[in-house]
Parts: sequence; C-alpha cells; structure tokens
Amino acid sequence: MGQTHIRTPKNFVLEERLERYADAIEVVPETYRGSWAAACAVVGTEDDAVNGTSTGVTASAIAPAPAGRPFDAVHLDLGCGKGAYLAACAARDPRSLYLGMDTEPICIAYAAQRIVEGELKNALVLPRSAESLERIFAPGELAGITLNFPTPFPKRKFAGKRLVNVDHLLAYRALLAPDARVTLRTDSQPLRDYALTQFEAAGYALHWVSDDVRAEHPGHPETEYEARLAAQGAAVYGICATPAAAPTPAHIQAGRDAEQSLAEYLPRDLGSLTYVPLGMEGYVVNARNRMAKGKAATPNSDARAR
Repeated sequence: MGQTHIRTPKNFVLEERLERYADAIEVVPETYRGSWAAACAVVGTEDDAVNGTSTGVTASAIAPAPAGRPFDAVHLDLGCGKGAYLAACAARDPRSLYLGMDTEPICIAYAAQRIVEGELKNALVLPRSAESLERIFAPGELAGITLNFPTPFPKRKFAGKRLVNVDHLLAYRALLAPDARVTLRTDSQPLRDYALTQFEAAGYALHWVSDDVRAEHPGHPETEYEARLAAQGAAVYGICATPAAAPTPAHIQAGRDAEQSLAEYLPRDLGSLTYVPLGMEGYVVNARNRMAKGKAATPNSDARAR
C-alpha cells in the first residue's frame, strides 16, 4: 500500500472514473463495522443468492434486509491494487463478500471498474489504509486477510510501515474469526523471511511457507503486478498462518528487536541472484560493484548503515 506509479491512458480522468464506478466504492466504511455480511447481502431469493445470479446493491445503498441472506464470510484484500485478485476471488465465490482496501486513488478507480463491469455483487473497494482497520471491522469479523505483494520498505527506518511487522499482525489478530488465515504473497524473499520472524512473534501458527506459491498453491488468482514480475523471472514467495495462543510480551518484543533491515535477509552470494526484489536494486548493485573490485562485501556490511 505504498506509493504506486501507474501509467494511465491519455483520456483517463480520475475524478470521472471515480464517479462512474462509485457504486463499487464505499466511502464511509466505518458505518458498517460489525455488519458487513448482512449490510451487503445480496437481495433476492436464497437460491438466486447461492447461484450468484440475483441483483444486488452496495452497502451504502441499503440497510440490512431480512430478504437478503447474509454472506457466509468476509474476506479482506489489504492493498488490493487495481483489483484483479479481488475481482477474480469474488467471481468464483459468490457466497462470500470480498473487500479491497487501498489508498491510491488510481488503484481504487481501476478496482471499482473491474467490480462494476464484472457485475460483481459481492465486492467493494474501501479507500482506507491499514491504520483504519479497527474502525472498519469488529472483532472476529474477517474470515481472512490477503497481503498481495505489499510494499517491502527495505530500509530499517521504515520497517514500521510493513504490513507484516509484528504490530500490524497483532492488530489483525483481533479482527479475525476462529481459524481465519492471513496470507502473504511477495516477490521479495527478504520480506518473506523477515515476515517469518514477525508471524512467530505475533503468535501465529504456520499453515505453509512457500518458495513457489504458483506451483505449490495454484488456487490464488494472478494479479497484474504478479504477471509483470513473472515476465521478469520473479518467484512468488509466501506464508499462510492463523492466530494461535496469544503471544507473551517477551515474544512481541523479540519481533520488534529482530533485524529490521531487509538487506540482512539477502543471500550471502549476491552473484546468485537472478531477480532483485523491489527497492533493493541500488543496494545489490553497489554491493556487487564492491565485490567486483575485490572488497569484502556481504549483505551485513552495508545493511547496518541503513
């Protein structure tokens, strides 16, 4: 959910797009805290709802209606980008509600367009950041949170912005239903390895850890960003975990004390890297240049300056 740089068509007018697809954007999501499944219920017969064929309206257009069967589950795509993953999940699972959150207006416009043009009655976009989660969702309301290619913020001083740092993971715990899962997918092996320390510190039990999510867990739809990465030879790393026993203060502090510079999680042999994670290009180039000049350069030597 960091800064996003997107090329837009010459005729792209952001304000016009946001207005045109406003039915898929909930601008006051705090209103529906604790009632998302009912407030967004598809209107129609129960059989129609199960088949995903009934007409529907967004949360802002209705109050909870007895005629509408509440959704079975509420899923959050945190940092949904242009909405490809969100829309694909909603299309294949009409009995669940899919909510995408992002702070980039262009991403919000594109995601809302996908929802409207796909006639998806079980998806909405929320223009909010992760800091708003507790104001938008009640305890136990979410069946899952997906973090698709979040901004890695490689430098130590920005570690608090990572969506997988221990404090963010602790905030997610309260919002998750029993057995709900948090899933991270990323092209950054350093971010994934850092996240392992943070999931442990926040008291999560691991369902799986993967060096190749595409091959090992093919059920995840592909995002546009992911497609571009694949063309560059990037792998997709991942973690899927669920809250377990509440962590002790010592465990939480261990997560905060863990190495926060992602440079520390790079492989020692930088020459073996065939793909450099986002935001780490400059560091890797500089380290490789030092190695080429015969200087002793390891990921550790420069990381501590970051």
